[in-house]
Amino acid sequence: MRDVTTAQPRQDLAVQPTPLALLLLGREADPKSERGVECPGDLPSPSDPDLVARARAAKEKLGDKVFVLGHHYQRDEVIQFADVTGDSFKLARDAAAKPEAEYIVFCGVHFMAESADILTSDDQKVVLPDLAAGCSMADMATAEQVAECWDVLTEAGVAEQVVPVSYMNSSADIKAFTGKHGGTICTSSNAKKALEWAFEQGEKVLFLPDQHLGRNTAVRDMGMSLEDCVLYNPHKPNGGLTAEELRNAKMILWRGHCSVHGRFSLDSVNDVRERIPGVNVLVHPECRHEVVAAADYVGSTEYIIKALEAAPRGSKWAIGTELNLVRRLANRFAAEDKEIVFLDKTVCFCSTMNRIDLPHLVWALESLADGKLINQIQVDAETESFAKLALERMLALP
Repeated sequence: MRDVTTAQPRQDLAVQPTPLALLLLGREADPKSERGVECPGDLPSPSDPDLVARARAAKEKLGDKVFVLGHHYQRDEVIQFADVTGDSFKLARDAAAKPEAEYIVFCGVHFMAESADILTSDDQKVVLPDLAAGCSMADMATAEQVAECWDVLTEAGVAEQVVPVSYMNSSADIKAFTGKHGGTICTSSNAKKALEWAFEQGEKVLFLPDQHLGRNTAVRDMGMSLEDCVLYNPHKPNGGLTAEELRNAKMILWRGHCSVHGRFSLDSVNDVRERIPGVNVLVHPECRHEVVAAADYVGSTEYIIKALEAAPRGSKWAIGTELNLVRRLANRFAAEDKEIVFLDKTVCFCSTMNRIDLPHLVWALESLADGKLINQIQVDAETESFAKLALERMLALP
């Protein structure tokens, strides 16, 4: 009879989990990733009734030493403590314009805090209240993947014709790659200017990492055709493209997208028009091309805010962007009888942006007030140098 108590497992069937699998399971941390980073420290309880008072007291104790930035997509409980609000690039520039602030507390996500560190002085320290507040879009393009893409372009004989243009919503590594290869950064507000500049430098553009902003800008704003655009998939050999396709393309779009804006569909637009006669559909250019084509207005978060500020009393609006901002705008303009609704029926928060909550902010401010520097975001000198070069090219755009 076989002695089952001494049977040994077959070693050749043992499966060793990969680092990525461990990261996704939450069993490892990757400090260079936009996600999966551990956040140390004992956080206050979310049910603590004194959280608002504690945040206010810590901020007052720090005085001019701290400058709190709040992205438009942040929770109201966090936004109330922001010294300035805005989109990612505006906030990074605001931080750079505040040299007397020793601490920059960035209530946003990882790539935004990196940009702030790049643009601020070496004496200023950028703090992200929760290091796990990342960006799924930024995670969709790693330095290794983009370097491999450049090799593919080189083998196809087109690399010398390609100018990289990277969206602000990218990691410092991708911004550095862009700077090193003669490219520029863009925002959703100046993407057209960035592409016009790039096509003056070369014949083709590699647009990273949001395919939708690249496609919408090229086709909607610059008159290109969808056939001028190809989609590079980093998970397929050669990006899933032939050398001929790369040679014929004007826009080489990276296969990345925003998890929030990518949820809006043409059905969302058609449905809201049926439900609310006379509604104006206003969407962010990170939405899919068919959604942008069906909308009445398209623009960045700053554009959306200004459009609603200028809208006539009694007008109706369906907004295709993150829910925190839409809800805040609906409350703000309710007194002017402006009806503002979320474009989709499904609630759609940015999950990583929402990791910055009041307990994390209180913990960050109280730690700084006690002289403890936590969750500092630091970009290494070489990466910062090339990333700053790309950002400066953007700042020089007309």
